[in-house]
Amino acid sequence: MATATASPKPRTIKPPQVKDQPLLIGGKWLDSVSGKTFATINPATGETICQVAEGDKADVDLAVKAARKAFEEGPWSKMNASDRGRLINKLADLIEENQEELAALESLDNGKPYRDASAADLPLTIKCYRYYAGWADKIHGKTIPVDGPFFCYTRHEPVGVVGQIIPWNFPLLMQAWKWGPALATGCTVVLKPAEQTPLTALRVGQLAQEAGFPDGVINIVPGFGPTAGAALSSHMDVDKVAFTGEYITGQIVMEAAAKSNLKRVSLELGGKSPNVVFADADLDAAVEGAYFGLFFNQGQCCCAGSRVFVEDKVHDQFVDKMLKKAKSRKLGDPFDPETEQGPQVSQEQCDRIMGYISAGKKEGAKMLIGGNRVGEKGYYIEPTVFTDVKDDMKIAKEEIFGPVMNILRFKDMDEVVRRGNKTFYGLAAAVWTRDINKAHRLANSLRAGTVWINCYDVFDAAAPFGGFKMSGIGRELGEYALENYTEVKTVYVNLG
Repeated sequence: MATATASPKPRTIKPPQVKDQPLLIGGKWLDSVSGKTFATINPATGETICQVAEGDKADVDLAVKAARKAFEEGPWSKMNASDRGRLINKLADLIEENQEELAALESLDNGKPYRDASAADLPLTIKCYRYYAGWADKIHGKTIPVDGPFFCYTRHEPVGVVGQIIPWNFPLLMQAWKWGPALATGCTVVLKPAEQTPLTALRVGQLAQEAGFPDGVINIVPGFGPTAGAALSSHMDVDKVAFTGEYITGQIVMEAAAKSNLKRVSLELGGKSPNVVFADADLDAAVEGAYFGLFFNQGQCCCAGSRVFVEDKVHDQFVDKMLKKAKSRKLGDPFDPETEQGPQVSQEQCDRIMGYISAGKKEGAKMLIGGNRVGEKGYYIEPTVFTDVKDDMKIAKEEIFGPVMNILRFKDMDEVVRRGNKTFYGLAAAVWTRDINKAHRLANSLRAGTVWINCYDVFDAAAPFGGFKMSGIGRELGEYALENYTEVKTVYVNLG
């Protein structure tokens, strides 16, 4: 998730060597209660990077107990809000000091090009922590002029112990999106990183200790969804759960939260975002934006513009320009500074994407480029472009989460609004046009949490992000995210 700017080409560095990783609970680095571990895999080679302690219900129980103690008894609840802000800023400083190591660790574990991790993931992560550090001492309520001899005011208090479950596509950044507002408001955290990519979360845990966060404020329990994730979502002493991932798991998380203690829930789920190109657009800019908006991060973006609607008048010209770009895309070693596209994150994800490509061909879409696995090892898939895509095709309805672009024709505004909204998702959308009236009409009409006009994938820590419909509940980033982690208390004082 980055602004659509050209990535710099960092010098070539070597992949880091990583030791086996424990859990972080109550300020201590521990083996799992069961003693079990799991392998985290290098997606560029399919080889094991290291073993990671596998947390489950017993470990989640310990982590929640530590978080509860830190919230209610420890120095965290007594700390000045400005001091919390200084700690978050110190964590941002330490991430910045270690950003080359963290970018390399992200590339190793996730497969994204080092140049992207360095140019996008790390700067956005650092900015997110600094943004929320600034909020820590600015969260306050209001005084209310009620009837009678009463002084009435509200307090915005931390919701308490929060469970946070993050995905594998932007591990560092999603950790920051979750930790930033939670820590700024005074909550304590139990984080379950994705089992595919636990390494940077654990390294940032070490940096948080170095920054001086009190024991138990931050706890990290790697593990699997049906065990660690389920235990966190259903835990009776967790006050709020935040999840980013696909919608079926989001439904499971929400059901578990409701059946346990009716804990607060925020969800950032998938998308099938329409990216609309009108004939009057700057076509070269639209091609560049659509290319970035789909292929960035190997297509593994929840807001990827995977349905590219192109007006009939310029459809063929757009396709020709897009094919030229896609054909020149360089796949390869994530640590090669020339690499533009790395591997998909896992064998499972690779197989899933190939299944969608097969479905597209079977249902009659025209594949113009790509569609194949690449290389003898690792999980590489060629950039793939389909045309003649119909709205009822599987590839046009379901989230592919890979480097597969679908190009659809349209004739006019009313048609593209109707078709753009013909999805149970509603995460993002974009429009390319020189006509300001068209731009705002489409922005107002599309049911999506974010709409980009003549740009794509522009993010800032100050601007909220989240979805309509099945794309989620609540907003991350900006002032809006603070609402996920606070309870509002009303206080009346009798002055009579």
